[in-house]
Amino acid sequence: MTSEGPPLRSHPSSELDYFDIDDILATQGRIPSKLEAQVYNLGFLDPSSEGNDLQAGAKLELPFWLAKELCNRRRKIVSVDIPKAYKDGYREIFKADASVVDLHRLGPYFYEFGTKLLLFDFEENSQMASSMQETFMKRFRKIMDSSQNSANEDTSLLTNKLDHIERQVFSAGRKGVKEFLQWEAGRTSKLMTSETVVNHKKRKRSMIE
Repeated sequence: MTSEGPPLRSHPSSELDYFDIDDILATQGRIPSKLEAQVYNLGFLDPSSEGNDLQAGAKLELPFWLAKELCNRRRKIVSVDIPKAYKDGYREIFKADASVVDLHRLGPYFYEFGTKLLLFDFEENSQMASSMQETFMKRFRKIMDSSQNSANEDTSLLTNKLDHIERQVFSAGRKGVKEFLQWEAGRTSKLMTSETVVNHKKRKRSMIE
């Protein structure tokens, strides 16, 4: 549904963080947009445009950072719509079985981009937020289980379907297991060394007696 009323909420995270490469990449996500007024000398933004200008009513997909600037309280040059991956159809798929969905194909920054979409006053904002939260929770357990039980296995089939945040979760889980195994190996080695020393002392004491 196209956004109505106050088009953009005031929120600190609406500002682009130029020191965070992931935030920059997340704002490249495309948003279906419609021009509400004629725009001059930007015909190149629409491959189907035959002139130098964009006419009112023209539909195109704009990156979030640009749509954000063109759809705000001071001016509304464009109206925006919810990207397909966040609409009701996909929300139903996530609800049925979120674990099988290839989120990376839908958007490598699925959650981060989705969170930014909530800055627009879409009527479906609450449903979108709930869907993303439930989707993450459903996929989290499988991601953690896989990260902790596949130390020597090829996990590319799984990780290729994960979004950026999920890949970080997977890497953190795998790193945690690796560090635990290293700690356990070191602890076992110390215990064996300690036991050897004790046995040596016992034998030495026995020989003296």
